[in-house]
Amino acid sequence: MNKKVNVVLALLVVGFAISCKQSQERTEAAAMESNYDAVEKSEVVSSSAAKVDPKSNRKFVRTADIKFKVKNVTKSTNQIEDATVKFGGFVTYTNLQSHILNEENTKISQDSSLVTTKYYVENDITIRVPNTQLDTVIKTIAKQIHFLNYRVIKADDVTFQMLSNKMAQKRSDSSEKRLANSIDNKGKKLNQIVEAEDTLDQKKEQNDATKLQNLSLEDQINFSTLTLQIYQDEALKQEMVANEKSLDSYRPNIGLQIWESLKSGWFILENILAFLVSLWPFIFIGFIGIFGYKKLIKKQLK
Repeated sequence: MNKKVNVVLALLVVGFAISCKQSQERTEAAAMESNYDAVEKSEVVSSSAAKVDPKSNRKFVRTADIKFKVKNVTKSTNQIEDATVKFGGFVTYTNLQSHILNEENTKISQDSSLVTTKYYVENDITIRVPNTQLDTVIKTIAKQIHFLNYRVIKADDVTFQMLSNKMAQKRSDSSEKRLANSIDNKGKKLNQIVEAEDTLDQKKEQNDATKLQNLSLEDQINFSTLTLQIYQDEALKQEMVANEKSLDSYRPNIGLQIWESLKSGWFILENILAFLVSLWPFIFIGFIGIFGYKKLIKKQLK
């Protein structure tokens, strides 16, 4: 008997050990799969165009345009905005919307109905992040991706454009100074001075425009722009609502209607009697006329 018990206990221990091992293997496999998905998504959205080489003298304007599906748009939006601030960036645009695809109203009882709404949620987000953090931010955003529609990352080389602007600015500064000295030092007629001043103003405007263009390029170089389009699967929302009472629900019952009809009929009868009583002079005159007419007829017959 003891041997049988020992055998049963041994089998239970072995079975328990095997079950624990299989459970551990499934957990490890799920963790490995999750890590693999995270790495895979990170590699898909990442690009060498988003990375900055500190040794390079070239200047790049980096932009990224990514569209992807998430599990929950609102939660992902909050996490993306938090990550943006965390890495020194800022949000310039966000447009969170719910679009109703269909809405059905099903009457459940006399007092309530079930409203079923089919909808989807999307958000368009524009963020600016330091160019040195662009690749890091993109990899952080990749954790929210449930399905990637597309990602476009561009690095436009503006090195020569900035150099051209600086050279043009330098020429404009030199020309502006010479023109100002010429106006101040040489005596000229009034109309010539006015023309020279107008030319000087044009030079200053060109110089300012070149400076602003370079400042804009430097801002685009220092802060990359990410345009994100996120959406989620269509969802259903159901809620119970109270039914609006129709006019029929306020109608009195049949007994009250009969009673009201009797009262209305009696009021009508009273009005008729009152009207007839108000005609008594005419009735009296008619009665006298008839009586006189009969008297006259009798006299003629005699």
